Order: sequence, then structure tokens, then C-alpha cells
Amino acid sequence: MAETAKILNPSRTVLLPSLKAGCSLAASITADDVRALKARFPGVPVVTYVNTYADVKAESDICCTSGNAAAVVESLGTDTIIFLPDEYLARNVARETGKHIIFPTRLPNGQLHADTDMEYDMVGWNGRCEVHEQFNVADIANVRAQFPDVVILAHPECSPEVVAASDFSGSTNAMIRYVEQTQAPHYLLLTECSMGENVAAANPDKEMLRLCSVRCPHMGQITLEMTRDSLLYTQYVIDVPEDIRVRAYRAVERMLHIG
Repeated sequence: MAETAKILNPSRTVLLPSLKAGCSLAASITADDVRALKARFPGVPVVTYVNTYADVKAESDICCTSGNAAAVVESLGTDTIIFLPDEYLARNVARETGKHIIFPTRLPNGQLHADTDMEYDMVGWNGRCEVHEQFNVADIANVRAQFPDVVILAHPECSPEVVAASDFSGSTNAMIRYVEQTQAPHYLLLTECSMGENVAAANPDKEMLRLCSVRCPHMGQITLEMTRDSLLYTQYVIDVPEDIRVRAYRAVERMLHIG
């Protein structure tokens, strides 16, 4: 996300308080992987989740967020798309848009293999958020047993089974709006704990249940002291090579036009 800030604001200094604050999902795919997919499926447009590195965005046609992923897919008006890198978000979008999805695999020789004998409309990737993949249907069943009147909200990076067992699925902002506009005795938020805290903070009058043993270890790398030092000592500066930035900007800008 720091790289995305730099992509959109090349003249500004962008700082990252900790170099360890990475992302398991972003690390699941490389620019070489995207180029291999484009070679395997020539002419198929590439939609890339915004939680990716700049060089991956640069190989993409358009980016998306968890909130506008389905709208981005439908905006392309093509029979087939490549959707990267989140497997669960891709499966949830495929279900929402009525598309059949396949997932290529890496062979021992490094080549991509995909079962193209079957019909498909989307080509996905086997990346996952290490936080959201921990939620499961058993969690939901246990909470519903204790709180039968609970309303459960799941982030679309959760598995399709978890999303299907929930009452609502959406981005953090969508969760905030949903809670604001509804009245329920209890809400359960299936998302990263600090993101869930944002929803709770925006709705202090609502009763929130959270499975807060699930925290992102990468986001947790950044502390208030690190943020202070980053500003005091101008560390660590994020730079994106200009040729990559320009190409990545096009993909991000196309997403922003969709909203």
C-alpha cells in the first residue's frame, strides 16, 4: 500500500515505518508470474487486487479493491479475465458474477499448467491472506450457538464457505455502512482485528463480537514509536522505478474511475 501511495503521488515522500511490514498475499505472486500467465492466456485482461507490489500492478490492465472487484470484472466486458492473486476473493467474485474459475498450477519444470479442457471464464491464482484464511464455518456455528441473534459480517478475502455462511460480505468500509444502517443485538466481524476495531470505533453504540486471536503479523510490525522515528529521521523511504510506476499508475487509475 505504501508503493500504491507513491504510484499515485510521485512527487511526495512516502515512508514505511518498518521494512518488515509486508503482506503474505502480495508476496504470493511476482511480476514473472503475471507475465507467465499472460503468455499462457494471450490477450486475456488482467485484474489485480490492490494488495500487490508495484511491479505486479505494472503487468496488469486494471486493479481492484475488495469493495469494487465485481464491478471491475464486469466493466471489462470480456468473456475471460485473469484475476490475481487472492484465491478466495477470486472465487467469491466468480460466484457473484456467475463465472467459472480455474486455477493454474506450477509444474516442477516451472511451467504453468491449466486444465483448459473444461469451460472457464476466470483464471485465478492460489494466493491467500494468512489472516482471513483462518476463519472457518465452525467459528460461525460456535458463535451462532452462543448468540443466535448475531449478524455475521465476513470480509471477501474469507473462503466462499465462510462468506456463504455469513449474513453479509464486504470491505471494511462496506461493513461500517452495513452496521450503521442496521440494528441487531450483536455483530460478529470476520476480518483482521485492527480492521474490525475500525468498524467498532465507527459504531460505538453497537455490540461487536470479534475473533481477535486473528491478527496480521505484518501490520503488527508497525508501532507508534516506529511511526514517530520514521517521521523524525525520514525512514524508510519508498521508491518505485519510474517505468514501473507509470505502468502501474494506469492500472490503478482505471480502477479509480470505476470507484
